[in-house]
Amino acid sequence: MDAHRRALFQIHLCVVLWGFTAILGKLITLPAIPLVWWRLLLVTAALACFPRVWRALRSIPPRGVLIFMGIGCVVAVHWLAFYGSVKLANASVAATCMALAPAVTALIEPWITGSRFERHNLLLGLLVIPGVALVVGGIRADMQLGFWVGVASAALAAVFNALNKRYLGHHDAMAVTWIELGAGFLLVALISPLMTPGPSFVLPDVRDGALLLLLAIVCTLIPFAIGLATLRHLSAFTTQLAVNLEPVYSIAIAVLFLGEARDLDTAFYLGVAVVLAAVFGHGWLQMRQNRLSQ
Repeated sequence: MDAHRRALFQIHLCVVLWGFTAILGKLITLPAIPLVWWRLLLVTAALACFPRVWRALRSIPPRGVLIFMGIGCVVAVHWLAFYGSVKLANASVAATCMALAPAVTALIEPWITGSRFERHNLLLGLLVIPGVALVVGGIRADMQLGFWVGVASAALAAVFNALNKRYLGHHDAMAVTWIELGAGFLLVALISPLMTPGPSFVLPDVRDGALLLLLAIVCTLIPFAIGLATLRHLSAFTTQLAVNLEPVYSIAIAVLFLGEARDLDTAFYLGVAVVLAAVFGHGWLQMRQNRLSQ
């Protein structure tokens, strides 16, 4: 298996694991801010146990450390928005919003990475608009704030994905993950007293603690590090296109195990279908165009 095919296999494995993040976010009873706080803390602490991380940190110049810290802050805000969407709406709505990330990536990746802008990327952005309109019309009024918070989460995901594509280079993926998530943890620790009316530190019970460990290690640490490594062989758009399968897994699991189908209208699922058809159709056209140009 060559490097490109191996990277494709790895990113799809990551997507399967990420598909459970919205579900776990719904099952964990903690509010979004302490949930993200614990997720970042557990992953950062786990990475600190690897000597490889400390050795690799020495090879990253100070400017690179600052850049990755900035990207980590974007990651943290993305997670806050994502789990805010889960809490304000539900797992299906939050996962659906992530399907919008490829449209944002297609528009901003050329600007961030310096790659050539393709006009059909703009077409993708326009094609997903009807799907968004159907999704909004297919959810209850009290869920719509959660939907728009999820849209912000998708946009932030596109930004940090493109930034990682530009700056990762040959740096060790686990060391970069430690820097990014460590900076994200510091940001959440600083802002949580300002955003939480009650105590900023919340100790989870045994059930939430077990789910947080599962979320942090299996659904965060492993796929985040692997996903970063795949960016050496895949474009940010190809990566985001694969990640777009995440809502498919998340919605299926949420409907089967959380009973969320009763909260969503037919228009919601039609909107999801429109968004996914636009994104995957665009990906197929892009791959076909790449083959013709070779």
